[in-house]
Amino acid sequence: MDRQSKIQNLKWAEFFAILVLLGCAGMADAQQPAKPPRIGFIMADSSGSDPRVDAFRQGLRERGYVEGKSIAVEYRFAEGKEDRLLKLVAELVGQKVEIIVTDGTAVTRAVKNASKTISIVMASDGDPVGNMFVASLARPGGNITGLTNLITGLSGK
Repeated sequence: MDRQSKIQNLKWAEFFAILVLLGCAGMADAQQPAKPPRIGFIMADSSGSDPRVDAFRQGLRERGYVEGKSIAVEYRFAEGKEDRLLKLVAELVGQKVEIIVTDGTAVTRAVKNASKTISIVMASDGDPVGNMFVASLARPGGNITGLTNLITGLSGK
């Protein structure tokens, strides 16, 4: 992995971890202190060994979270199989995780269709407004927030 990719992964991890932890902060008052917040993390195209997963874990560690102690993360990987993706989403929703982290449009859509109440944090989406995940980038509304790789204003007129 080149230096630019490593820097991008670290930036992604930092922003992403902050979003997830902000979501967890609101849950802390409602939960018993002994039970760590539970996060679902699901990817459509990975089998687990992925720099994005490593970056996410690093972001959590840098903020003092220890998986299995102060936070619980349920990882799911669909390995590019749509039927598997839908099954894994249903599994996470059934486990009643507080937040589901998604990577990509297909995963975000599957989670959105499966739950209107679980908080969803998008790791990336090309057009969350156009995909009808959020009302606007400034005020997403609903139960979805996160990152977009949409770049406006750079195309020619």
